[in-house]
Amino acid sequence: MVQRTHLTGARVVLPEGVVDHGRVTVEGTRITAVGPAPDAAPGQADPARGQTDPAHSHADPAHGQADSAADHGERALDLPGGWIVPGFVDLHVHGGGGASFSAGTPEESMTAIRTHRAHGTTTMLASTVTGDLDDLARQAATLSELVEQGELAGIHFEGPFISPHRCGAHQPSLLRAPDPADVRKLVDAARGTARMMTLAPELPGGLESVRLLADSGVLAAVGHTDSTYEATIEAIRAGATVATHLFNAMPSLLHRTPGPVAALLEDERVTVELINDGTHLHPAMLELAFHRAGADRVAFITDAMGAAGMSDGRYPLGPMEVEVKEGVARISGGPTAGSIAGSTLTLDRAFRRAVTIDGLGVVETVRAMSATPARLLGIADRVGSLEVGKDADLVVLDDDFRLRGVMRRGAWVVHPELD
Repeated sequence: MVQRTHLTGARVVLPEGVVDHGRVTVEGTRITAVGPAPDAAPGQADPARGQTDPAHSHADPAHGQADSAADHGERALDLPGGWIVPGFVDLHVHGGGGASFSAGTPEESMTAIRTHRAHGTTTMLASTVTGDLDDLARQAATLSELVEQGELAGIHFEGPFISPHRCGAHQPSLLRAPDPADVRKLVDAARGTARMMTLAPELPGGLESVRLLADSGVLAAVGHTDSTYEATIEAIRAGATVATHLFNAMPSLLHRTPGPVAALLEDERVTVELINDGTHLHPAMLELAFHRAGADRVAFITDAMGAAGMSDGRYPLGPMEVEVKEGVARISGGPTAGSIAGSTLTLDRAFRRAVTIDGLGVVETVRAMSATPARLLGIADRVGSLEVGKDADLVVLDDDFRLRGVMRRGAWVVHPELD
């Protein structure tokens, strides 16, 4: 007998707008109906948010509402005053819960995965940190098994093919130019699970490597780069489609030398990552990115390292050590001491900040958190929005946009408890 769960009473964020007093029905691992609750008046909208409300319910004909309770176990959960949004999709995360994907063990990786799931990220890539090529290949082999098991959506290689002038928290001595043979070695080590690689396209072999990645079905991301405006345009033409944490670890936007930022923002083919933690970006830069690119080309990420979900202290980041003070992670020693080392962010906090501090609308924030990154990864048929037939991945927020519940594939990771 398949369990049928009706989530009612909350505002439900659908691709076309917000349904006030909505309902989401889950059977097994899938969403089978979304829309207004049966007793809700059609056409209701949330005037405080200015979104339109679809006046019809969507149902899966394969799971018609005529099925009787005798055929399905029925359960209803009323969530008055809350919000139901799609599960978050993180393209760029290195660790959490005191663990790191770079440790190369399934145990540490699962700790990081569970930590971010508990904060609403139901789909994520595992991001590596610059290291020795053989070590990165070993990490990829381990992480690929978790992808094959459905725990991860793929692997993101950040480094070692990045600029020594913009290395950030990556160890300078381990950086190298993106020789296509080395790029191929890492892609092959991932056994078909590599989804993205960040590189500096101005380095020797950069454009050839971008083409190789694009031809291999791997997203080529421009990041940790000292590239010019013109060189970045060349990279986009060669197949680059992502900006790794736009604005960070790249030349600033200047009036005579616009650099990579302008090139990445202006091209409709490029999705730009943003770290919305209040440390990496001034609010005006976030507003600029949304104004120029729009929510359909912005993907909120965490770039989180092992301290995400943890207290201040010292944590490993690849071959380096990071010290976290007041939630900000910085390299604690060596030539890059003091550099910001990723973040301690979780996407539920990024969501709340976007709506309550940055003034973004709920619908556009949902797109940047879920729909846009899912589409970029080619998995929007399964995740990224609340639609019939998709995985039952969703997040319950209270009226103040604080996380109260997380469901992944129909199972509660965090059971909602609304006041």
